[in-house]
Amino acid sequence: MIRKLLIISLACASFATMAGPREQAIKLHNRIAGVPPTASVLTQMTNLITAGEEVAAAKVAIENPYFYNVKAKNWIKTWTNEARTNRAPLNDYVATVLGVIRDERPFHEILSADILYVGRPGLANVDDYEDNNNDHYEDLENRGFDLKAELVPRTQSAMNNLAQTAGVITTRAAGEAFFSAGTNRRMTRFLFINFLCHDFEALHDITIPDIYVRRDVERDPGGDSRTYKNTCVGCHAGQDALGGAFAYFDYTGNRVVYQAGNVRNKINNNNYFPDGHVVTNDSWVNLWTTGQNSTLGWGPLTSGNGARSFGQMLTQAQAFGKCMAQRSFEMACTRSPMTQEEKDLITTLGQEFMTVDNYNMKTLIAKVAVNCMGE
Repeated sequence: MIRKLLIISLACASFATMAGPREQAIKLHNRIAGVPPTASVLTQMTNLITAGEEVAAAKVAIENPYFYNVKAKNWIKTWTNEARTNRAPLNDYVATVLGVIRDERPFHEILSADILYVGRPGLANVDDYEDNNNDHYEDLENRGFDLKAELVPRTQSAMNNLAQTAGVITTRAAGEAFFSAGTNRRMTRFLFINFLCHDFEALHDITIPDIYVRRDVERDPGGDSRTYKNTCVGCHAGQDALGGAFAYFDYTGNRVVYQAGNVRNKINNNNYFPDGHVVTNDSWVNLWTTGQNSTLGWGPLTSGNGARSFGQMLTQAQAFGKCMAQRSFEMACTRSPMTQEEKDLITTLGQEFMTVDNYNMKTLIAKVAVNCMGE
């Protein structure tokens, strides 16, 4: 038995050693699209890899409809809910990210542009888009329409009558998940998780001033003020300084609602500490640009008003590019980067994504996938 296992191991090692452009093309296509390539696509990709054009070969695989209809769709679904599960229906958030990737629009638009992707008009048995339900997208998914072929761009301002739009931040799916009830802090937190790869616990910093911590945060939880000073303030000082960006937003009547100049009542509810900060407008300021969290590489925009400028601030941070590279690695390589070499690669590709590649997500995914196709 031992000799048999040894023979098998040697055979596998020999195969790995002999793996050439054709085997690499098959693996690359499977990684990206989740299905084997057709004979003609395999030939095309093999020729490109032989010529040293691996990224071009990866982009051929990205054009397979299965990438949009299965692989990328399920990947993006995890960004749209608190549970971070792909066991959710197609929605406007997912469709918009897919459309931006497909059309190679600069991906920094994803958190600030007036954009929304919907199904092409006239598709059989697909309900028209409405801003108070998800039927349109569920029909697209349940009836098996090709999302790569059938998604078309529109504007949220026209489709949803929103005076302020901010990419996926103001989609209905995001509103349902992160603006419903609560105090809109969930939106801030999950934007950091999804697009900067940092939860607030990782940003915990008790050295910054707590002047923006709201009244609903107790200053002596459990009768001990040290808990606030050593624990609560570490997240809330920075988080609440940013949270004003969403003061005019709510999710009611199954739709995202925006009323300029009207701070939603829920934002200042629960007055546990009367001297705490009261939100009076939609201004925000980033207090994490100095100290330990300056390592996120913030850009020039560090304060502003509303969701759109907040989204622009996030996409200017070096952490945005690095996070998108990491998310792409996790999708294409089906695991997190582990070695220092892989982590350094993520940093490099994230920087290239934001500079030489002009925020092209398709190019980033292709570059990452090449590094998972084997030698």
